[in-house]
Amino acid sequence: MSVLARLWDRVSGSQPLPSAWVIGLTGLLALAVVLDSRSWRLAGKVITIAHEGGHALVSVLSGRRLDGIRLHSDSSGVTYSRGKRTGPGLVLTAAAGYVTPSLLGAGAALLLAERHLTAMLWLVLVLLAATFLAIRNLFGALAVLVTAGGVFVVSYYAPAAVQAGFAYLAVWFLLFGGLRPVVELARGSSGRRQRWTRGSDADQLARLTGAPAGLWITLFALVALAALVAGAILLAPPGWHLGWPASS
Repeated sequence: MSVLARLWDRVSGSQPLPSAWVIGLTGLLALAVVLDSRSWRLAGKVITIAHEGGHALVSVLSGRRLDGIRLHSDSSGVTYSRGKRTGPGLVLTAAAGYVTPSLLGAGAALLLAERHLTAMLWLVLVLLAATFLAIRNLFGALAVLVTAGGVFVVSYYAPAAVQAGFAYLAVWFLLFGGLRPVVELARGSSGRRQRWTRGSDADQLARLTGAPAGLWITLFALVALAALVAGAILLAPPGWHLGWPASS
């Protein structure tokens, strides 16, 4: 069997689900990372990569011309695209950023529920590679390369148990981490903090559609919450959604 054939069998095959305590522990660890400001300053850059990657993907799918992505050390980012200055393409592009991490988390949770742990990790690598091609600054390139390098090392060299723990931790992080920026946006859009969010995706959508920015923030929050609930149900050990813990 050739190397490519063995690699395909490894990626396309199914892997056993981890123990219930691993699923629960990785969820708690991911939540702790998201809630802690110090760890979030570093780990939150992964959410920024997904956020800007969502803008980029939808801009291309909607027929706009992607000029590139820039990621910054303060966890902010910007995606440049060209095309019509109004219309559904631009609206969809602007709306994609905040919901992408959560939707990716829910999609990845579905793959894990179907026991395709390795496939999920390699799909992440493909998405990171596509994002890397669109990066236009040094920090952004380094951030994507470091993230992709970590995923590759685990997916190719780590034993199955480590892969499973890493995969579940990553998916929980996307689900919880996708919600935090929306909460921060909602807090920043109220009262004296409103000036902090001027120029945000929600403000851009308000100008494009006439719907208030608060309505868009609410929509982002609903999508993130729905993805979190759906992802948690998919990640839960078999039987837990029926009210009975799975046997170990």
